[in-house]
Amino acid sequence: MMNYLRFIGLICVLSYSFMGANPIYAQDESNGVEKDLKKLTTFNENLRHRLDVMQRQVDDLMWYTRVGGVAFIDKVYMYGPPLSDFQEKNPTGQGAGNPVKFWSYVFVPKGIDVNKKYPLIVLPHGGVHANFTTYYTHIVKELIAQQYIVVAAEYRGSTGYGRSHYEKIDYGGLEIEDVNSSRDYMIENYSFVDKKRVGIIGWSHGGLIALMNIFEHPDAYQAAFAGVPVSDLIARMGYKDQGYRDLYEADFHIGKSADDDVEEYRRRSPAWQAHKYQNKPPLLIHTNTSDADVNVLEVEHLIKSLKAEGKKFEYEIFKDIPGGHSFDRMDTKKAKEIRLKIYKFLAKQLNPPTQFTSVADIEAAAYR
Repeated sequence: MMNYLRFIGLICVLSYSFMGANPIYAQDESNGVEKDLKKLTTFNENLRHRLDVMQRQVDDLMWYTRVGGVAFIDKVYMYGPPLSDFQEKNPTGQGAGNPVKFWSYVFVPKGIDVNKKYPLIVLPHGGVHANFTTYYTHIVKELIAQQYIVVAAEYRGSTGYGRSHYEKIDYGGLEIEDVNSSRDYMIENYSFVDKKRVGIIGWSHGGLIALMNIFEHPDAYQAAFAGVPVSDLIARMGYKDQGYRDLYEADFHIGKSADDDVEEYRRRSPAWQAHKYQNKPPLLIHTNTSDADVNVLEVEHLIKSLKAEGKKFEYEIFKDIPGGHSFDRMDTKKAKEIRLKIYKFLAKQLNPPTQFTSVADIEAAAYR
C-alpha cells in the first residue's frame, strides 16, 4: 500500500513539473531554477501530507473491518491546551490562544451493560510523527476482550491530519496534556466509564507520554505501563543521526539542538523528571537489550533515576528478545507471554470484568 501511494506521489510530482512549473533548462537563470525548485519542494511537502491523510483514511476503514465485530468504534473531536508561546507565531492574531483541536479513537466493547461502570485504558501511540494505526489491532482486541473501554488520542503532531496538525508537534510537552484531555473527555461524556479505574499504557514515544502523564497527573490514573519508553532525549540526540535530530530542531518544533538548549531537552525527558513521580499510580516498565530504536541505556537511566529518588515501581529488562523494539507487541508466543504479564499487572489495579489468566485467553481474544 505504501509503495503504491509513493508511486502515485511520484506521478503527481512529475505531472506538476510538466504542467504546473516552468520547464527547467540549463540556460535558465539561476534564480528561475531556484524558484521552480522551491515550488516543487513545497508541492512535494504538501503532497506528502495529503498522502498521509489518504493512508490514514484507509486505515480508519480497516479498523472497522478488523475490530468492528467486537467493539463499537468512533472518532471524536476534542481539544487540548493552546499552542505554546514559542509556537504561537502571531499572539495578537485571530484565533491566537484557542485550544488545539484533535481527534481520538474510541473503542467500546459490544454487549456491555451501560448502566454499569467499566475501566478505561488511555493508549497514546508512538512515533515522533505517527498515528494510531491498525498495527495495534491485536492489542485493542485483547483489551476489548477484558471489557476495557479504550481511547487513543491523535495528539498534536500526529500524521494524517494535514500539515498544520503535523507542525503543532510538542514532543514531551503539551502533547501530554492532549492525552490527558482524552482521558477527561471520556469521563465527562461516557457515563459507563469508571473514573476510579483508569490506566494509561504506551510504547516508545507513547511510553514517554504515559510516564509524563503520571508525573504531572498522579491522581488521574490508577495504573501505568511504559514499554520501551523514550526516556532521555539528551542521550538520544547523541546516538541518533542528524536526520532524526532534525525532527526536533525544526523551526516549528523545539527549534534548537540539544547542544544549544540542553535544559529544554532535559525538561522533556522522563529520566530527568523522575523526582516528580509520587509513587502513584503503580508503574510497570519494560525494556529489551536488543532494542535498536530506544537503546536500553535510556531506560536504564530512567530506572536508575527512579531508584535514586527512592521511588517504588516494577520493571523488567528483557535480554535480547527477538523483535527488538517491538518484542512484546508481536504475534509470537513470547510476546503474548509478556503481554499477559502486563495485563495481570493492570488487572490488579483496574479490576476489569474479564481477566486473562493464560496465553490461550489472549489467543482466543485477538486471533479469532
